[in-house]
Amino acid sequence: MIVSLCMIAYNEVEAIDGLFGDIALQEYPHSKIEVVFVDSMSNDGTYEKMLNFKNTDYGFRNVKIVRCQKKNQASSWNEALMVFTGDVVIRVDAHARIPRNFVSRNVYNLGLGENVVGGGRPNISSNVSSWKLTLLAAEDSLFGSSIAGYRRPSTEKEYMDSLFHAAYRREVIAKVGGFNEDLGRTEDNEFHYRIRMAGYKMCCCPDIISYQHSRNTLKHMIKQKYGNGKWIGLTLSECRGCLSYFHFAPFLFVMMLATCGILAAFGHTFALFVLLILYGMFDFVNSVSCCTLKNIQPQFALLPLIFPLLHIAYGIGTIVGLIQIPFWQRKIKNSGAKERIELVKQKVDENTRIVWRDSEL
Repeated sequence: MIVSLCMIAYNEVEAIDGLFGDIALQEYPHSKIEVVFVDSMSNDGTYEKMLNFKNTDYGFRNVKIVRCQKKNQASSWNEALMVFTGDVVIRVDAHARIPRNFVSRNVYNLGLGENVVGGGRPNISSNVSSWKLTLLAAEDSLFGSSIAGYRRPSTEKEYMDSLFHAAYRREVIAKVGGFNEDLGRTEDNEFHYRIRMAGYKMCCCPDIISYQHSRNTLKHMIKQKYGNGKWIGLTLSECRGCLSYFHFAPFLFVMMLATCGILAAFGHTFALFVLLILYGMFDFVNSVSCCTLKNIQPQFALLPLIFPLLHIAYGIGTIVGLIQIPFWQRKIKNSGAKERIELVKQKVDENTRIVWRDSEL
């Protein structure tokens, strides 16, 4: 089974060395691995590092480098999907680390009859410090991040609505097409929604695992949560089915906080008091649960303050996204994103015919 291992990057020169080393050490036969890098016009040396990897003889079947003019994740992933030639395509994030058996375990589980597979994707922190371990604890917590099952190592095979660092059979891409380039942050939600609607299941396997670096500063983490929330708001107008009620929990919290605050300003403080008590209970319990971790740090005492900052940033982002929907819809009206999805289908079909012709020769 030929595997196309794909990664996109924009100005990730400090993050990709570890991942490049992981790719080079994969135990799956390198003669059956096609590596596809997409550079979104980086200016920090990322592209040059990709070239160095390509020019180093690791014995891979092929190493392709594509440059994408658009600094948009969906556009870059579409560039990868239009050039891959493997039987399987695996998506790996630039801020990731993968074990030696990552490709081989994906291939094994696909060989059991699955069409889309993945595994747990817990967070890790680089340049470990007490403060970064505290942020990592907040990100790993269900209360601080999300309930998505793939964020934690799985203990048994189960089917999920979404996966991260997933492997897809070629036929899946040929049927559903590429990513919606109108979307940011939520392009994978919408992509996986179409996969489910096409009748495919996404299997999370306990023997597959990869890792993603968490944000190393509170400022960057808050910015990330705000951006995630904003795109949840915008995506509501584009694909309601690819979102769950849980995506809007921070939005509801911020709206209730604002409403209760207004009531309190007019002397009706009971609702605000009850809301803060209830939230405080959840905040305290989840902060204490983080203290059961092996790497407990003194800064964990700040988790009761970090959690509400993350929730409020996410909720405000969703509010902004909802407000911007009319303007955003006008902006993307003639974007051609739907045509690009279909173009990916055509290119995958063309590449499939080329692969079949070459194999017959």
